[in-house]
Amino acid sequence: MDIASRTALVTGGTSGLGLATVRALAAAGARVVVIDLPSSSAQETLAEFGAAVRFVAGDVTDPADVQQAIDEAVALGDFAIVVNCAGIGTPASLLDRQGQPFPLELFTTIIQVNLIGTFNVVRLAAKAIAEHTDSEAEDRAVIINTASIAAFDGQIGQAAYAASKGGVAAMTLPLARELARHRIRVVTIAPGVFRTPMLTGFPPDIVAALGAQVPHPSRLGEPGEFALLATQIMANPMLNGETIRLDGAIRMPPR
Repeated sequence: MDIASRTALVTGGTSGLGLATVRALAAAGARVVVIDLPSSSAQETLAEFGAAVRFVAGDVTDPADVQQAIDEAVALGDFAIVVNCAGIGTPASLLDRQGQPFPLELFTTIIQVNLIGTFNVVRLAAKAIAEHTDSEAEDRAVIINTASIAAFDGQIGQAAYAASKGGVAAMTLPLARELARHRIRVVTIAPGVFRTPMLTGFPPDIVAALGAQVPHPSRLGEPGEFALLATQIMANPMLNGETIRLDGAIRMPPR
């Protein structure tokens, strides 16, 4: 796929992995629509891209918000790329130190954002692409979702997060099989420990210890490396129906 002149939708595109992906797409000549939660800094963050990037304030779990962003992408023409980066990762033990159970509402929220939010974007984007994007091209469109190595190596306290990301990984192949008739590929990236806002709030010694667990390169992944893989997936038409670990060969211990 030639990224230049195509239109992309990136969720969670104002920080971390999503922002790095927006930067890579804009540098490659794509038009980008970003949907992320409203914030005072969102427009300022995306200002460096000028007219190449448009921001839609919204929640990926809200069909109306997502449809608004997709309509914006369709209006820009040749809507062919979706990258789902929106997500949350609040840790909590199944039983806390007082013996109280994991709050069910927290589990529901994590599943709602990470899994249902991703599916909500995929279903609405697939409809728009099927209706509006050139159907003659072999590589008509690609949808890239974000799971996590927690889907496979979930640690203590990550039951909800692992379940949500495991769901994203599990639906990759059936989505790719179903959307094949529309020439839409579906691929998932499962990042390891990356330098994102989710980690930068941790004490520096904990962040350094996490990076040291990675066999090689022995450090945290950089958001630009996630974005690089995303653009490589876009470029390679035989990458389909696969979940790719991007983790420096780390296998997470129980805690």
